[in-house]
Amino acid sequence: MDFIDMPDPRVQAGDVLVRVRACSLNYRDLGILRGGYYRNDKHPVVPISDMAGVVEAIGPGVVSLKEGDRVTASFVRDWLKGPPTDAVLRTGFGGGIDGFLRERVAVPEHCLLKIPESLNFEQASTLPCAAVTAWHALSRVTQGAGHTLLLLGTGGVSMFGLQLGKALGYRCIITSSSNTKLEKAKALGADEVINYQTQPEWPKVVREYTAGLGVDHVLEVGGAGTLASSIACTKIGGTISLIGVLARVGDNPALMPMALDCMNLHGVYVGSRAMFGELLDFVSHNSIQPVIDRVFDFGQAKQAYGHLAGQSHVGKVVIRVP
Repeated sequence: MDFIDMPDPRVQAGDVLVRVRACSLNYRDLGILRGGYYRNDKHPVVPISDMAGVVEAIGPGVVSLKEGDRVTASFVRDWLKGPPTDAVLRTGFGGGIDGFLRERVAVPEHCLLKIPESLNFEQASTLPCAAVTAWHALSRVTQGAGHTLLLLGTGGVSMFGLQLGKALGYRCIITSSSNTKLEKAKALGADEVINYQTQPEWPKVVREYTAGLGVDHVLEVGGAGTLASSIACTKIGGTISLIGVLARVGDNPALMPMALDCMNLHGVYVGSRAMFGELLDFVSHNSIQPVIDRVFDFGQAKQAYGHLAGQSHVGKVVIRVP
């Protein structure tokens, strides 16, 4: 990853010129550096999907924004609402198209949303991928008060899942290999915590915490490496939201229990602009403050990536743009 000088972007009809003030990293960004993957393979590419900034200029035809507005951008530029198409999903910032690790960017008006007054630029920059993903998963099912949510690890999606889940009324169980991280999760409202390193048969512990029934909903960020364990934790008729690929294994887990116990497996890939709007309203109404592990300066972008790759973080890693 190299820094280069580029000319200031030109604002066309329907475009908005944004002065980027903060970006946040996701696990996806590590994959982009390692060569990209399906629908996220533009080379070379300006990285990072998540940003917050201020409007510096608007092009002809822009009606919803004005100079000085604080804005963030939807992860998938052209996914406005409803089910996406393959072509739409190829407009993911920082992978399918150029992203936001830069000082200024011109983007279509339709992908931008105003930042709630309760959030600063660093906080708002954490929302487009991880928070929308968690919101997408939680809003697809009619659950909340009286239900149990299982979260794996303490990365961005899981921590937003914890905060959103608690605001929705879930009883939240969270796992990690670090007691220090689990203590932070407890401070944020986790009802039960499990160290899967010291308790390798942690699905049994989850069952104990749920009187043998299993949880109602799992935010499954591990993928193939943890899916079998998530299935073992889920109650009859429960839901697993399949989100990530953090833990990869060569063998597929035995999926028969999903069929025998009438479970629901939902594939979740971030979300639409409409979902992002719903999330921003919910965050503002419930005074949710994103969990930021560390903020790096723009010139420390490589160190920020290294910090994310080291997996010592709880919540989000942010890059401040001058």
